[in-house]
Amino acid sequence: MSIDCIIQARMGSTRLPGKVMMNIDKNIVLSYVIDQLGNSKKLDKIIIATTNLKEDDIIVNFLNKKKIKVFRGDSKNVLDRYYQCAKKFSCKNIVRITADNPLIDPIIVDEVIDKFFSNSYDYVSNTHPRTFPYGTEVEVFSFQSLEKVWKNANKPSEKEHVTPYFYNNKNKFKISNVKYSEDISHLHWTVDRENDLKLVKKIVLNIKKRPILMNDIIQLISKNPEWINLNKDYVPDEAYTKSLKEDKMLEKNNL
Repeated sequence: MSIDCIIQARMGSTRLPGKVMMNIDKNIVLSYVIDQLGNSKKLDKIIIATTNLKEDDIIVNFLNKKKIKVFRGDSKNVLDRYYQCAKKFSCKNIVRITADNPLIDPIIVDEVIDKFFSNSYDYVSNTHPRTFPYGTEVEVFSFQSLEKVWKNANKPSEKEHVTPYFYNNKNKFKISNVKYSEDISHLHWTVDRENDLKLVKKIVLNIKKRPILMNDIIQLISKNPEWINLNKDYVPDEAYTKSLKEDKMLEKNNL
């Protein structure tokens, strides 16, 4: 069964603009995402889905030099961008990763993929409910299911964040979740703000092996517990919460 990874990436982050092209060491955030995923034993293709905006030319130029597949689409309707990308590259099954997770763990990716294929699921993630750290998010779904979402999703939050329609309509899909042995979702190494990048730089500097796995990071942080305070002010799912407010505003205006 073929499975491809589509990474969504753009320069226009509101909290840390241009973060995907920022340096961690000699390599940038986006490079780390791609390199970590390159260690997956299950993925066939890795594709970057960016926007048609001029500001994202820098991402496209970087990927072209690296000979990495890239697709450009709608900047606001990320669901449409994702769908059109999957359609263009004839993806039958898709792993969704965001470009602000430079330390995405390929072992966790493969674990979620295995779960997805184990019982003909439409959608499998490791986030509903969340037990894994922020920065290790993996979502897997079939193209057929994505097309159903693309045709039916109407809310701003469902278009901006690609997958909410799945878990908001559990009765319409066969859904499952991969849980960790304990709840460590208080840990956070997604790059949302400057302090997150500082933490990731510390992790990368202190772990020499590649790929960097979640267990390596947990071990390192347990020896340096004060590092958790570096980005303790993060707000979980801030962008999604903002989109939900937009949903309510739209509903109110349509009354």
